[in-house]
Amino acid sequence: MRLAVAERDAALAEAAGEVLAKQAGAEQIRAGWPGGRVEAVDAVWRTLAGVGVTGALVPEGSGGSGDSGGSGRSGGSGSSGSSDGLGLDENAIPPLMEALGRSGLPVPAAETVAVGAPLLAAAGAPQLPAVLRGSALLTVSLTPDAPVPFAARADLIAVPDGDGLRLYTRDEVELEPVDSVDGSRRLARVNSLAGSGLLLAEGPAELAVAYRHGVLATAALLIGLSERMLELTVAHVRERHQFGVPVGSFQAVKHALADVELALRFARPAVLAAGWAQTAADPEAAVRTSMAKVLASDAARKTARTAIQCHGAMGYTTEYDLHLYAKRAWALAADWGGPVQHREFIAERLGLGIVSEGAIT
Repeated sequence: MRLAVAERDAALAEAAGEVLAKQAGAEQIRAGWPGGRVEAVDAVWRTLAGVGVTGALVPEGSGGSGDSGGSGRSGGSGSSGSSDGLGLDENAIPPLMEALGRSGLPVPAAETVAVGAPLLAAAGAPQLPAVLRGSALLTVSLTPDAPVPFAARADLIAVPDGDGLRLYTRDEVELEPVDSVDGSRRLARVNSLAGSGLLLAEGPAELAVAYRHGVLATAALLIGLSERMLELTVAHVRERHQFGVPVGSFQAVKHALADVELALRFARPAVLAAGWAQTAADPEAAVRTSMAKVLASDAARKTARTAIQCHGAMGYTTEYDLHLYAKRAWALAADWGGPVQHREFIAERLGLGIVSEGAIT
């Protein structure tokens, strides 16, 4: 199968990449960590909303004109944001999320773009225009009782309720912050719900589609993060000299980085194939999506480990920019189902038995 990114999908990813290249440097990434100026992150998110990122999977004409639900995030530079959807399908997720992953911007990209916004549109939620403009930050979790990414600073939070998914405003929930390897994800556990919330999805079939969207988006984010870490490492080993020659000329370093490149070349087509399978309603879409998450997670972990090793002692310094991407990769590799969980699902669907400690038994 030959896979290629459609022109319209590529155009959106390129537009997002241009915004991120200009506005989302290490300073903005660090601003997302506790104690940072999250206003800097919000400003970039509003600009991305202005080029249509938040409404990528929202049907055209679904944005409406209202602005309710959530505290709202006004002020700052950048566009006022789009209030309508672009009407793209799941094929748009991989290239767009790769661009967002490459930047490392600490925002709920998968939760908002791939999962939350389409569900709000389907439910006719009055909060949708604010989300599409980037003036209200939305996050989603489909795992009951699990810490919710970005919940500690989100305006709108969607969490499971029985067999459904309900949307709550920040003042309707009680939050307990949870530590994460990537502090910019601002994890929090939702302990109580003060309001009835808005029903966004109900039943296993609808929730399964939303889950596959989240898994696909997270896999693509991991590809983007991995590509960025590899770029940083290749640049470093070209400039760093030992014994009078670049570190990158050492055979061990060449082989290690070649292994990373090979892992990414296997993972990226799998992510594109998963996007195609979801768009085409392929019967094996769930398996293809799990395969994409396994390969992307494994590739990201390999990339982070190799990048740190190739940087030497400075690679172990948390103040170094590489760690902004490595920590995000470690967190996302386990999010929306870790490799073991997805391997178990694939093995079950293929009738191969149960995966234990990463091996099929």
